[in-house]
Amino acid sequence: AWQVHTIEELAALRARLLEVGSLVGESDHGVSKSLYAKDPDGIEFEVMWAVPRADWPTTDVGTWRLDLDAALARYAGVDTADQ
Repeated sequence: AWQVHTIEELAALRARLLEVGSLVGESDHGVSKSLYAKDPDGIEFEVMWAVPRADWPTTDVGTWRLDLDAALARYAGVDTADQ
């Protein structure tokens, strides 16, 4: 997987992947927000943004539908490069 440092970077990549018809999925893993896409050879890859550790779930573990708009509203301006 490739990791981006801001939720805005993830949103920009989502837009680009949609534009080129490469996006095949997206998930909220609680500790990360992930996009899944295929390269021109059909190989699937992941691009993810790590949720700040203070917001990691402690009991409700799983995978959910990614609500990127809600994540953007909550984490705009947060850079997780130093986690």
